[in-house]
Amino acid sequence: MHRVLILGAGKIGALISGLLASSGAYQVDLADLDGSVAEAVVKAHGLNGIAAHALDAKDPDALARHLCAHPVDAVISSLPFHCNVAVAEAARRAEIHYFDLTEDVQVTRAVRAIAANAGTAFVPQCGLAPGFISIAAAELITHFESLRAVKLRVGALPQHPNNVLKYSLTWSTEGLINEYGNPCQAVVDGRNAEVAPLEGLEEIEIDGTLYEAFNTSGGLGSLAETCGAHAESMNYKTIRYPGHCEQMRLLMNDLKLNHDRDTLKRILENAVPQTLQDVVIVYVAITGTQDGQLREENYVNKIYPQLIAGRLWSAIQVTTAAGISAVVDLVLEHPQQYRGCIAQEQFRLGDILANRFGRYYASGGNKDVSGEVIVTGKTGRQRTNKAA
Repeated sequence: MHRVLILGAGKIGALISGLLASSGAYQVDLADLDGSVAEAVVKAHGLNGIAAHALDAKDPDALARHLCAHPVDAVISSLPFHCNVAVAEAARRAEIHYFDLTEDVQVTRAVRAIAANAGTAFVPQCGLAPGFISIAAAELITHFESLRAVKLRVGALPQHPNNVLKYSLTWSTEGLINEYGNPCQAVVDGRNAEVAPLEGLEEIEIDGTLYEAFNTSGGLGSLAETCGAHAESMNYKTIRYPGHCEQMRLLMNDLKLNHDRDTLKRILENAVPQTLQDVVIVYVAITGTQDGQLREENYVNKIYPQLIAGRLWSAIQVTTAAGISAVVDLVLEHPQQYRGCIAQEQFRLGDILANRFGRYYASGGNKDVSGEVIVTGKTGRQRTNKAA
């Protein structure tokens, strides 16, 4: 049986703990700064395989003492991105595997440095985007002799938007602001480049519904470094309902709240509701040559809220928790195959979808996705059939 420490008992940590413990193959220690929050999660799950702990993971000494008193095979951080460097350092000292959900580029670079020559696996950027989206893209890339364009698009959206932002807070507000405000990685004309967030606006139509997509930070993960040298262009954009980008530009750029993120966080959390009635859209389009001909392949999926162990979980919770749980499972089942820093694209899509946790992506939730996808933007108009 594998033993893991999950740091953070919030929206994602709560489901990760339930998925792993309910499998019967994991003993889970769930730790939170507020021990009562962890205890409430454990009580709600009603499983024997989870123990709650109060722990300040930002205190290196406290974290080291906990790992010494409660040895584990791996630590999984579902903490805010800025906490992860200290957790990775503690994992290196304890010689255990490390996993996180960060979208922050600088934090990921720091984790890579910590992981150099490690005897255990350090796997940053697990989850949805970065994470699963890179795994899906890497799989399609293997189908091509040469690459022209690689497009990654992901959206976590309310099913029934009814405010001016046409959005609901489905995950970390800090992480959302970080994505909207930081420079974005891309490949432009065959070269790695930084592009501005909230730019590159395009329209996407899926199953008759119109969306928009624009640059956000972090979602490309390490894919540009791994495969970007072989592509003319590669980029990641976030999917939203039309008009959202304009409103966020007003807040972050015109009103300068990108320079006062604490205020922006308070505004968003006070004005924008949370919801469990969301939908996650995953879209990958690869253009390149196959058998000497220019072709395109796509991965398109919609995931809806799902009932797991008698509880309803939002689509963003399901996709994020299932993504990291599947990666954790693959690493701990075959630890001899993984050493040092592991990029998401090193995992195969088929292995993820066949995994007991990754299967939540394969099912797509309680609704099917079908029909065609239409993408418009500066590069023109493309019409493709769904491929999953």
